[in-house]
Amino acid sequence: MSRGDAQPARALAKPAFSDPQASALVESVFGLKVSQIRPLPSYDDQNFHVRVAGAEGGPGGPCEYVLKISNAEASRTPELLQVQTHALLFLRAAGLPTASVCRSKGGGLTSLVSADGGSRVTSYVVRLLTYLPGIPVAEVPVGPLLLYEIGRLAANLDETLEKFHHPKLSCLHRENFIWNLRNVPLLEKHVDILGQGQNRELVVRVIQLFKDEVLTKLKHFRECAPCL
Repeated sequence: MSRGDAQPARALAKPAFSDPQASALVESVFGLKVSQIRPLPSYDDQNFHVRVAGAEGGPGGPCEYVLKISNAEASRTPELLQVQTHALLFLRAAGLPTASVCRSKGGGLTSLVSADGGSRVTSYVVRLLTYLPGIPVAEVPVGPLLLYEIGRLAANLDETLEKFHHPKLSCLHRENFIWNLRNVPLLEKHVDILGQGQNRELVVRVIQLFKDEVLTKLKHFRECAPCL
């Protein structure tokens, strides 16, 4: 993740590893022999779906993983990624359907790797997570029942994270982080991307309603766990 007020910087910070490079990372950092790898959708990180061969793919062992290469900006804030990683471990221990975090050959939960971008060498934090099979919400019909289940899961997640503690937890409080719901007005600077039409009008109206009806009452709301 990165600060939401730096769109051009974020685009430049996104990793650009090829499939063979990502496969080599899995083998060199985590000691797993890759049999198949493909890119997964991502925002400002780079994700790969990885299948491995050998003992890890045998009975009782995972054979599918997600290789997550954090963007360069987030990789310069290791404590932020450390909190995210420990939050995943905490949620899984609490029984929520989250991925496991795999340790590297050196025993760490995160690893720092360098890539030569031509004009400079950039460092990226790399993690390997177990793959959770399923169908993305964007690919299934959305109805009241599904929305209810998503809301219930989000509420359970929030309630569980109230018990999460970490010495670096305060690093999640980022003033201009665009994914924080209190920062909806920051979207105004990006509405031109929508061009002209009904979508733009709807978004502008929602942002204005948020400023009028929500921002004025924020002090009355209980703040949930910081954005991960």
